[in-house]
Amino acid sequence: MTRLTVELVPSTCWWSNVRSHVAPAVWERLRRATATAAGNRCEICGGRGRRHPVECHEVWDYDDARLVQRLVRLIALCPSCHEVKHLGLAAKRGRHAAALAHLAKVNGWTAADAEAYTEVVFEQWAARSRHDWTLDCTVLEVQGIRFDPTRT
Repeated sequence: MTRLTVELVPSTCWWSNVRSHVAPAVWERLRRATATAAGNRCEICGGRGRRHPVECHEVWDYDDARLVQRLVRLIALCPSCHEVKHLGLAAKRGRHAAALAHLAKVNGWTAADAEAYTEVVFEQWAARSRHDWTLDCTVLEVQGIRFDPTRT
C-alpha cells in the first residue's frame, strides 16, 4: 500500500491555492484546526518537524475530463512528508534526494521503486500542465468559509 504520494500541482495552477484565496486570518484558523485535529502529528508517518511540528497541505482531486481541480481536504503533514508532496519544488531547492529517500522509507520501497513511481507522476504533471483548470473549493464554502478566486 502506498502511504505517501507525490501530488504535483499543474504549473498552470501554481499559486492558485486556498492560502492565496482566503483572508490571512482564515488561513491561520484552518491551519491551526488541521494541526490540532491531527494532534500536531503527521497524518501519514506520525512524525513531527523541528521548527514546525506539522504543516497544512491541500489535498486536490483532478477531474482530467472536465479540467476541474477540486479541494478534497486539508491534511497535517510533517515537513518531510510535505516536501515529498511537492517534489518538484524540493528538487528546485536542492532537496530532491532527501525527499525521494523519505518517500521510499515511508512506503517501504527501494530507491528504484521511488524513482519509477516519480517518473509516472512527473509525466502526469506534464500532461496536466498543458491545460487551464477550474478551481473548486466547495468543501470550504459549505463550511461558511469565503473563498475569493480573484484574491491573490
